[in-house]
Amino acid sequence: MTIHRIRQLGDPILRARCAPVQDAGSLAARIVVDDLQETLHDWQARHGFGRGIAAPQIGAPLRIIYLELERDVPWVLLNPEITDIGTDDFDVWDDCFSFQMLYVRVQRAYHIRVAWLDLEGLRHEQDFEGPAAELLQHEIDHLDGILAVDRPHGLDPFCFRDEWHRNHAHEGRCGQPHLREAVHLPMMHEYEIGPPRNMVDS
Repeated sequence: MTIHRIRQLGDPILRARCAPVQDAGSLAARIVVDDLQETLHDWQARHGFGRGIAAPQIGAPLRIIYLELERDVPWVLLNPEITDIGTDDFDVWDDCFSFQMLYVRVQRAYHIRVAWLDLEGLRHEQDFEGPAAELLQHEIDHLDGILAVDRPHGLDPFCFRDEWHRNHAHEGRCGQPHLREAVHLPMMHEYEIGPPRNMVDS
């Protein structure tokens, strides 16, 4: 097992769309999982926090996530995908190993269903809500080259870690769930028909 340098914001590997794992039991997949575990434990020992890590964060563009929702209880997800989302969203102050000093306010689905393969190649599907759902959305985003900084929500959505602890920690990282707002799509009659207003007859 190897402790890897965690790739930081600006590294192109974090923007790669990761390839699916073709053989769940392959030596290559198991090496990546072992290295993710070792790297997460090293991060936890040095910083005192951390629940999960995605393969591109150690430079491996594969669809693999390693989580520990409980300390030292490993959970490996190969080729995870969100198969359903609930009707509620909630605001989250999100952070990331790849930009350690920054918090970003994002909006996530409060309830999701996720399907994945384990290291034996068995398929699982399960519902998650709240902090677990938020973490899974964050890590699955990594596999598609999407970072929390791409999903800012609301006014003043960026905050340095020290300032967050000073000004927002008492509120907690997660807000209350609320019904997802409908996205307004313009109807045809809302579009202006005709030539641009600055066009003059010649």
